[in-house]
Amino acid sequence: MYLGKIVELADKKSLYKNPLHPYTKALLSAVPVPDPAYRKKRIILSGDIPSPIDPPSGCPFHPRCRYSMDICDKMIPTLDDRGDGHYVACHLKTGF
Repeated sequence: MYLGKIVELADKKSLYKNPLHPYTKALLSAVPVPDPAYRKKRIILSGDIPSPIDPPSGCPFHPRCRYSMDICDKMIPTLDDRGDGHYVACHLKTGF
């Protein structure tokens, strides 16, 4: 969820193995790894966190999304099934 909106919905195995939404990817990149020798590339989000009281137009995540397109600030994406019950609310229909 981001600002009270579901951005991705999947079983835990699918979600951890293949996150599809940019916010989910950023969240999972922040999960600590118990091996101090292993270095994981973190995704650092830029921009300010929008107000939940006055959310941005369109996709609530678009102001912080590195893949934001013109449509993102105009339309709220629908939660679409990308296969095997893995749902994603993102205008970007291909993997990134």
